[in-house]
Parts: sequence; structure tokens; C-alpha cells
Amino acid sequence: MSSSQVHRDGDGDDQGEVFLDDSDIIHEVTVDDEDLPDVDDEADEAEDADDSLHIFTGHNGELYTVVCSPTDATLVATGGGDDKGFLWRIGHGDWAVELQGHKDSVSSLAFSLDGQLLASGSLDGVIQIWDVASGNQKGTLDGPGGGIEWIRWHPKGHLILAGSEDSTVWMWNADKIAYLNMFSGHGNSVTCGDFTPDGKTICTGSDDATLRIWNPKSGENIHVVKGHPYHAEGLTSMVISSDSSLAITGAKDGSVRIVNISSGRVVSSLDGHADSVEC
Repeated sequence: MSSSQVHRDGDGDDQGEVFLDDSDIIHEVTVDDEDLPDVDDEADEAEDADDSLHIFTGHNGELYTVVCSPTDATLVATGGGDDKGFLWRIGHGDWAVELQGHKDSVSSLAFSLDGQLLASGSLDGVIQIWDVASGNQKGTLDGPGGGIEWIRWHPKGHLILAGSEDSTVWMWNADKIAYLNMFSGHGNSVTCGDFTPDGKTICTGSDDATLRIWNPKSGENIHVVKGHPYHAEGLTSMVISSDSSLAITGAKDGSVRIVNISSGRVVSSLDGHADSVEC
């Protein structure tokens, strides 16, 4: 039988079963399984496609904080577990300023609202102030006995607020590199906080499950929000309404609470999360 002929069972009916015998084989090719494409590998390659515009490789440890300048969309600051901070530009791979001097992980970074200054906070309990235009260090702010949890700038000037692991909150004048006030009362690490947008009040939350409302000038603790119907576990996150009237807080117990800042009362409760509300 020639190689072009086809064998069928039966009487030649076209509907019969078609098969080949050994005489029909023209050439045998050995295929290694490793040479065959793997569908899973192709899917992984598609998932791993890198669509980034820029990669910064200055760090040699985990990153803990990333912030972008409010006035320059290409300017970025990063801090990490390698005890380093960097100021760098998207699209300028050969340009970076190292924020030197911290002795522990750089845990928090914040640009002033006018973009002129950058604050870097570390688990060494120290905050450094940097002039963004020159990249030079302007000064060092110290005082807290524990690591810096977060940093916030006053909405109308170069005042800095920071919460610490030692249960205190500190405020400094960054232009004068001067201490202004310390707010004491929390019973555990101060995990979140901020100035109200009008700059007249400070709200801070702690792992002790309380929200405290302060007068920034006198240091007076105006309200302490705790117990039912407030959070049962430590606070993890906070945002303040644009009209400075409400503080919205999240906690480890999966709850969200809305507090009237003037009265210190819980005005609404949002429940439903099954785990800690981190943002």
C-alpha cells in the first residue's frame, strides 16, 4: 500500500473507521516532553509581565513607606528596613539622594503640603528634616523614647506631628527645628493621628483602643473616646472629614466608628469587616 492510501474497515463506506498501519509511517520524530510548551508556564509569564514605568533599586531590604511629592508628580521618597531612605525621580534612573543618618528602619515619610520639606521618621525615635530642593538635611528632631509610627504636617505651615511607640505624641516647628509640645495620655503605641484640616485640633488613636482629641496650642486633652460603643481593640487607621467635624477610625476588631470631634461622641458605627481595618 502506498503512503497516500487510507485503509478503512468494511466495504469502503466513507463513514467507516480510518486507521494507519506501519507502512504508512514516513518518518518518526522523537519529542522530549521538556521541549513542549507548558500552558501553566505561559500563564505565569503573562501574569509576571512587568508594565512598570520605572524601577528604583537603591534599597537592599524591605520597603516600609512610599510617598509622592504633592507638588511634583515625578518626585518620590522611600524608606525601608535597610535603615535607608531615598529621594528619587520617576524616569531618572541615575538620580537619587540618600537620606542618611538613621540608625534603624525608616518607618515613616511625609512631604510638607507645599512640597518644600520632607520628614523621615525611624524606629530609632528620630525624625530628620530635609530640604527637598537641595537634598540637604535641615535638622534633626528627637524626644520620643520609641520608634516613630507616623508623621503628619500641619495643613497651613511647617509644623510636624508624630506618634511614637512609647505612647506619646510630639509636635515641632520644622523651620526652627524646635520642640513645641508633647501630648501624653495614651496607654500604648500611638498608631494613627493627624491635624484637622482647619489646623485647630489634633486627633490621635492608639493601640489602647482610645481616641484622644487635643488642643495643639495648650496641649489640653479635650476628649477621650473609649469603651462601648467605641472600638473594643486597638486603633489602626484614621481619617478626618474635610470640614474638620468628624474623625473616622478603624480598629483591629474589624469595626469602623465615626466620632463628632466637637462633642467626642460616637455618631455612627460601621460593622461588617471580618478582620482588622487597616485603611
